[in-house]
Amino acid sequence: MKSDLQWMQAQVVALRDVTPTVREFELRPEGGFADAHEPGAHLQVQVMTAQRKVQTRSYSLVGEGDGRCWRIAVKRLDDGRGGSLAMWRLAEGDRLQVSAPQNHFPLDLSAPGYLLVAGGIGITPLVLMAQRLGAHARRAGVPVTMLYGARHAGEFGYLAQLREALGEGVRAHEGSAPIDFAAAIAALPPGGQLYTCGPVPMLEAVKRAWHAAGRPLADLRFETFGSSGRLATQPFTVRIPRHDLAITVPADCTLLEALDAAGVQTLSDCKRGECGLCAMDVIAVDGEIDHRDVFLSEHEKQATTRICACVSRAVGTLTLDSAYRADS
Repeated sequence: MKSDLQWMQAQVVALRDVTPTVREFELRPEGGFADAHEPGAHLQVQVMTAQRKVQTRSYSLVGEGDGRCWRIAVKRLDDGRGGSLAMWRLAEGDRLQVSAPQNHFPLDLSAPGYLLVAGGIGITPLVLMAQRLGAHARRAGVPVTMLYGARHAGEFGYLAQLREALGEGVRAHEGSAPIDFAAAIAALPPGGQLYTCGPVPMLEAVKRAWHAAGRPLADLRFETFGSSGRLATQPFTVRIPRHDLAITVPADCTLLEALDAAGVQTLSDCKRGECGLCAMDVIAVDGEIDHRDVFLSEHEKQATTRICACVSRAVGTLTLDSAYRADS
């Protein structure tokens, strides 16, 4: 199962380097009218890699729209699957295929307080949230705090806009020292909501702190860009006994894409490791699984009996069960 997207052509009308590794793209869709979007929305973008492969990527929409253009920001990943490098090769005037805005990370304005947590490029969907919540806080007196982590001071993209929206409510954390999520959660009023986006290790730390605080899971909202893992991205082998297949998953290809290319039927939706629809049963592991999703629990990941094919990878060889069943 795949989402039925409607594609349109858009032109790159402006480029801006937000940080040394993050570039903002202003995209004007055909017809000159950009659909309005709410906080948490994203675009699907088709890019052509240096290997002449078309890849589909999801990029969060940054800030308020103006009715004419959309803005997205892309972090350059030299050791990624090629999508970010393809985006960085674009110049003003170039065209590409994009979808209309979609939103799987909506903002609820009915909570008595908010905590926003961003790591690195995970700041992009939270910019508009901070702007909307800043205005909401001034009207309704609702407390809003943001924790923003980055490895270096130069990597704090959009910090000026965030401080304009939330003032002293923005706390920037530079370096690798752990952020005290527990203290920030403890300061959140009962019924308050936490919105977070960033690398998987950060999201897992937030989830652990939220669970330890006894907060309702429904009040924790998250989005991941599904690109970070514990192990270096490299090719690995997958065996599918029901299909009598052994395939190699290249470094620039997801497990889900490799299975689809080999004719193995799969289910998928979010393609960001969040919904779990693409989870497959693992029969055997000769090597190690690199879980890059936020759907499976820590217990499930340690058991190595399932893998989310859209983002997770492996080193070595995996033997998987598929949904295929021969007719009886």
